[in-house]
Amino acid sequence: MLSFFTPARRFLKGAVLGLAGLALVACVPSGGGPTISTSKPVPVALLVPKGSSNSGDAVLAQSLENAAKLAIADLNGVQIDLRVYPTAGDPATAQASAAQAVDEGAKIIIGPVFAEAANAAAKAVASRNINVLSFSNNTSIAGGNLFVLGPTFGNTADRLVSYSRSAGKPRIMVVHSNNASGAQGKAAIDGAISRQGAEPAGSVSYQFSQEGVIAAVSQIKLTADSNEVDAIFLTANTSGALPLMSQLLPEAGLSPATTQFIGLTRWDIPSQTLELPGVQGGWFALPDPNLTQQFQNRYAQAYGGLPHPIGGLAYDGIAAIGALVKAGKADALTTGALTQGAGFQGVNGIFRLRADGTNERGLAVATIRDKKVVIIDPAPQKFGGAGL
Repeated sequence: MLSFFTPARRFLKGAVLGLAGLALVACVPSGGGPTISTSKPVPVALLVPKGSSNSGDAVLAQSLENAAKLAIADLNGVQIDLRVYPTAGDPATAQASAAQAVDEGAKIIIGPVFAEAANAAAKAVASRNINVLSFSNNTSIAGGNLFVLGPTFGNTADRLVSYSRSAGKPRIMVVHSNNASGAQGKAAIDGAISRQGAEPAGSVSYQFSQEGVIAAVSQIKLTADSNEVDAIFLTANTSGALPLMSQLLPEAGLSPATTQFIGLTRWDIPSQTLELPGVQGGWFALPDPNLTQQFQNRYAQAYGGLPHPIGGLAYDGIAAIGALVKAGKADALTTGALTQGAGFQGVNGIFRLRADGTNERGLAVATIRDKKVVIIDPAPQKFGGAGL
């Protein structure tokens, strides 16, 4: 029973969440961005974790570079002069690389991945009127000239809370771990409950350990019963408490058949999670799976293997820049242009950047039936439509 709960370091060193950089905030004022000539190749710097001591970062770096080049090949009538710089996954190196990139003419920076490195890079070029589209999803570093392209807890929570409310399940209880990720997740869910007009129905926290999960189950059951909850929103992920939690809650009498389980993270990765009895019927959000499959197929045809799970973010960054440059305006890379409301089409669906440096992505709502992922509410095709 307890063998599932092995919170090992993920392949991204926890950096897509970027929780190591929670205390850092890149709120450096930016003049908005440079002017460019759209009739000439636009110099774009790509900062990737090449040179890191972590072997997985080399794979990530190559995947990001490959995806960016694939995006450039798809641009019709737009010329991008892509220049790749290593960060070694290190803030000081990222800072130096960002400054070097701008010295050498870069008009915008895509990357880095890790939160502290992204924060350092953005600060290095903020006074030079250059925007940074990082691959992090840590919203605590967003703002000023720094944007995060990664999928955020807030965006996911908004999508799922909105769907739960529309499905007649407005009373939502939050179950979260007592660590940085759990606190960030709870804050995102609480904010979504408020924004989407749902009803808060209490919360229970647990220590991030096997013993902590076991000890919290009775309190979760008591709180759920006393507050007459419609849904329990879990911040737990598949590499941490989710397998154990999803087993113990039904054993305690909280059946997914009567109380809706909702996940803040992907419940289909790794695929073995789909086998767990406790996740059957649960809800989670994910990008349009058809578009994701199309990108993976195209990437495999071009490079002979699958992209890294966040490789598509590099494609999205180039796609956004290309769409803006194609309009032929000298202010294409300013904050005002980057945050235009219509958004952009990425490899995983629509997305747009917000003025506060965060992003919004069009997500589908999925459930697990008979150990398979089933889409129950498709991802929207444009902003302002259903589900957003």
